[in-house]
Amino acid sequence: MAESCTLELPAGLLEAARITADDAKLELALALFARAKLSLGKAAELAGLSVADFQLQMGLRKLPPHYWVDDAADDAAVFASFRSA
Repeated sequence: MAESCTLELPAGLLEAARITADDAKLELALALFARAKLSLGKAAELAGLSVADFQLQMGLRKLPPHYWVDDAADDAAVFASFRSA
């Protein structure tokens, strides 16, 4: 069973921000993903969403995916292996 923790927020904070607890989890997950503190999968898990739904939320906020030069090189090698097969 996965461990969990509770985050306590000052009374009225969510009301002042006009968001729900689920919205707050999504915003935290998006912020941590944007700062490369969480992977896509872990951020989606924190938000309580599937990876596809989390990616949709990223797109709505124009948050780019993490795709580095090494990732592009890996993808190029995979594509090249298909051409030679």
